[in-house]
Amino acid sequence: MALGLGAGLALAGVIAPATAQKRFPSSAGELAVETVAGGLEHPWGLAFLPDGRMLVTERPGRLRIVDAKGELSRPLSGIPSVMARGQGGLLDVALDPGFAENRLVYLSYAEPRPGGNGTSVARGRLNEQGTALTGVEVVFRQMPTVSSNLHFGSRLVFDRTGALFVTVGERYTQRDQAQNPANHLGKIIRIRPDGSAPADNPKKPGWAPEVWSIGHRNVQGAALHPDTGQLWTAEHGARGGDEINTPKAGLNYGWPVITYGVDYSGAKIGEGTAKPGMEQPLFYWDPSIAPSGAAFYTGPVWPAWRNSLFVGALAGSMLVRLSTQGEKVTGEERLLTNIGARIRDVRQGPDGFLYLLTDETDGQILRVRPAK
Repeated sequence: MALGLGAGLALAGVIAPATAQKRFPSSAGELAVETVAGGLEHPWGLAFLPDGRMLVTERPGRLRIVDAKGELSRPLSGIPSVMARGQGGLLDVALDPGFAENRLVYLSYAEPRPGGNGTSVARGRLNEQGTALTGVEVVFRQMPTVSSNLHFGSRLVFDRTGALFVTVGERYTQRDQAQNPANHLGKIIRIRPDGSAPADNPKKPGWAPEVWSIGHRNVQGAALHPDTGQLWTAEHGARGGDEINTPKAGLNYGWPVITYGVDYSGAKIGEGTAKPGMEQPLFYWDPSIAPSGAAFYTGPVWPAWRNSLFVGALAGSMLVRLSTQGEKVTGEERLLTNIGARIRDVRQGPDGFLYLLTDETDGQILRVRPAK
């Protein structure tokens, strides 16, 4: 049975008993990391429901609800078929801004298609029992279709106008297409919830109407700045050159013409690190950390960390905190550096703590809170 609002408010404050706990140092005092739930196969995206429960995707193609005690629901029915190979599968999950009234849930995923696959976005209504998505429809398909198991993106972020940002990769084998604004490869996409293009998208000559910005490689982290509403992204480079960007309408972010990384073979990529008409990153990592999910911190638990951008690291197996001021990154703090797991997603919970997904065969939901 679906939980009512009163039950949800109670749940949001419940601290589930930890099945495991580790402690780590930080600039804001010692942190405790505890396991909220386990038994998830490569969890990829997490979204908090209004009642405090969590929707969690598993890359093989399952969507589950996790309650405040860490108990997993059975996989929900109604999920689209996914291509679960390589980096593909069921990816991000986001709630419609009007979820309390319309119960719409959005999913990004690698969609199997004739001749290949591509990143797609579907939406459906979560039924009152929390057992199914109903009326599922595809609202966006990345085109063209490509035969590749790599670089799907993909994060979903609603902006303050109700438009949906979708980050999509350049599919690895098609990296030069990130500079072609007529298609969806290596782009930031911005659509209305029904998939149509907003009137205030760039719509420059030769640009597909859904394209917001071009020249991206593989953006797997995205979040809105809590003060400005500006989109910030965390993007995979090749060897070196992972980037933090603030993608703006109609601009070119350079890949693969400019980059601070090199190819996996060590060969040079493109023309260098800068070129007129192409944007510089706000921040970059070399060597790479393989950044994934990202979230700005706005809660009361760590006031000194307000407006910090937290980014999960896959290759680095850690959590990175970037302090920000306006559109500048003013510092970096590396946290949980010996946690021994790939951090796939980061979210702030309704209790003001941080919640992480570990991208493992036996993946977990971790909660980060003050040790005291």
